[in-house]
Amino acid sequence: MVSETFTQKAEAISNLPTRPSDEELLNLYGLYKQATVGDNETTKPGMFDFKGKYKWESWDKLKGISQEEAESKYIALVDELLAKYSN
Repeated sequence: MVSETFTQKAEAISNLPTRPSDEELLNLYGLYKQATVGDNETTKPGMFDFKGKYKWESWDKLKGISQEEAESKYIALVDELLAKYSN
């Protein structure tokens, strides 16, 4: 179960006036999935599904990190990106 702060940060990051870099978005995705689902137990996408593969790898590299730790890292990354991309 994620915190109210986590939910607010997830909403805030989707309303940025400037789009974060692909790498930043992948980091957000991996932390979000780890915080909300836990370890990645899904099958790796096929070699021609590049977007799916990158997202899967971003989540999979966080395997073993607790959902609470992933949540706090997600919140910290969102705060960093909000400061960087908000005017």
